[in-house]
Amino acid sequence: MTHPLITQDHIDTYQKDGVVLVKGLFKDFIEPLRKGIAENIAAPSEFGTQPNLKEGAAGAFFDDYCNWNRIPEFSEVIHNSPAAEVAADLMQSKTVQVFHDHVLVKEPGTAAATPWHQDGPYYFVEGQQNVSFWTPLDTVKDATLRMVPGSHLWEKPVLPMRWLSEQDFYAGEDIYMPVPDPDADGMPVVEWAMEPGDAVAFNFGVLHGTRGETLENRRRAFSLRLIGDDARYVERAGPTSPPYPGHNMVAGQKLREDWFPTIFTR
Repeated sequence: MTHPLITQDHIDTYQKDGVVLVKGLFKDFIEPLRKGIAENIAAPSEFGTQPNLKEGAAGAFFDDYCNWNRIPEFSEVIHNSPAAEVAADLMQSKTVQVFHDHVLVKEPGTAAATPWHQDGPYYFVEGQQNVSFWTPLDTVKDATLRMVPGSHLWEKPVLPMRWLSEQDFYAGEDIYMPVPDPDADGMPVVEWAMEPGDAVAFNFGVLHGTRGETLENRRRAFSLRLIGDDARYVERAGPTSPPYPGHNMVAGQKLREDWFPTIFTR
């Protein structure tokens, strides 16, 4: 039996396309998420961009990740929202583990696009049972994610890049395909205007990005990355993001429960 927020159509679409919209997934947690993001901006982690970010500052951008253990509101959302059960339904997994959280804030005037990429190649986890929930805390229209359905099933993953320098993340690797241009190549692209609390659910292997149009309004977004039964640690040719130094895991191992706890079991 699926969670009331989704139907079998959601599950079928997720399995086929790797991406689906879930309306109202975090609708009861909008204010806690906004509060948690404000706390995160005020005290970034070592991974935070740490700008002098003030509300309304033209062109400012902030992102940070792996803060759910130290920001109570993020922990509340992870443990008490419907996200874990919905993730189990979409992934068709008996178990759901936390991978990490990610906060992204763009202030009015920000024009930088998020380049086309897949998240999976940056991570040290492999497996098809995974999901990333991206939810805006402000109404979005043009600042929403753009996704290429079915790209999680491509024969080769897309080469991860260092966005600022445009250099290969894993130099010399030949197991990846070059980063495509979906608009120029005529690929199908899906996107949705979204209200606070709606969520795009997408597989780590789905190619996605955002437009480079200048924002008129603030856009706060919270992402939650979850993994399922088949997720296993994998060695990469270079540093991963998030790095998780000192994890001591070996290739083929399930991610350690003390760092990546199971939050749902069917």
